[in-house]
Parts: sequence; structure tokens; C-alpha cells
Amino acid sequence: MTTLSITRDRPIAKGRTALLIIDVQNGTCGPLEAENRPELYKATALRVIPNIGSLVEAFRGAHLEVIYTVIESLTADGRDRSLDYKLSNMGFAKGSHEAQVVPELAPLPDEIVLPKTSSSVFNSTNLDYLLRNMGIEDVFVTGYLTDQCIDHAVKDGADRGYFMTCVHDACASETEARHAAALQCFAGYCRMLSTEEVLDLVPGC
Repeated sequence: MTTLSITRDRPIAKGRTALLIIDVQNGTCGPLEAENRPELYKATALRVIPNIGSLVEAFRGAHLEVIYTVIESLTADGRDRSLDYKLSNMGFAKGSHEAQVVPELAPLPDEIVLPKTSSSVFNSTNLDYLLRNMGIEDVFVTGYLTDQCIDHAVKDGADRGYFMTCVHDACASETEARHAAALQCFAGYCRMLSTEEVLDLVPGC
């Protein structure tokens, strides 16, 4: 059997690379989470939002794609949500405040924002179709939650033939223990880099 010389250690190239920001929105990491999920909110304020902000600035500066997903139903009553989201009472109404990206990371007018209604962005959006149309091969994943939607995105993207990179210090879960366990679980499906390591790869940084 022939051994392929493919590696995950690839340079960042314009037209081939996208930053994917998953569910960084008012309903998942906004001010209310300071009381509801204090460990997550602490990680959000001190690590995740600042690191994603640095990545967004660098990717935009290098004219690389920045793509957002948000948990948002296509209907007011959420009848289009996945069964799991219905059973878990998860979801935010179309056009609601909770469905909006946090102000610190607000998308620019020409950046893609995909509403999703399941844990996997590849299952409940047309992300795969869009990435292929744009010639994207490398996807850098950030956001929430590491052990849920990030895990799905990394594994599903890898299975669809994308070179996946998890920016591990630009993600978080409800606890640091769950975050660390998730990173260990899906490490075999992606390249693990810190924000600083990614910035070192971005052209012009």
C-alpha cells in the first residue's frame, strides 16, 4: 500500500483558508452567562473573545474568509429545529437578540453568517456546499462548546475531506475539565494550534 505524503502542517493560503466562528452569540456567552455558567463566562471574557478577536483582525487583514454560525431557528416557534434541540429545549428565535453574534466580534456586511439548528454545522447548514464553492480546503475552528458543536464541526469536517485546525485557546466549554477532555477526544481529527501559533501562520502578521 502506498503511503501518502499529506500532512496537516500546511501554510495558510489566500483563497483556500477560512476561520469558522461557532455560536459566539448573545444567547450562549452573553452577560447572563456570568450567573448561569460562571466558569464558561470567565473563559469567554479572559480567553476566548480576545483570542477570536485577534484571529478575526488577522484573517480580515490578510483577506481570508471569516465565517460565522449562530444557533437560530428559521421559524419563530423553532419547529424547524433538530429533534435533539427540541428535546433539550435548545434554540433561539429567528431575529432574536440571543441569536446575534456578540458585539465585540460582529460580522462585516460581506461575511457569511449561517443559522443552525443542530450541534453539527455540517448537518444543519449548507457550509460544505459554500466551502467547496469558494475553494476552501483549510478550516480553523473556534467558539462554543468544545465538547459539543466544536467537536462535531472538527470530526464532520475531517470526514468530508477538509484540513481541520482547532484553535484550542479560542474555544471553551461549560468547565475547563470538559474543555480539556474534548480536546483530547478529537485531537486525532485535526491540527491543534494556539492563537499565537495561528497568527504566526497568517500572511502579513
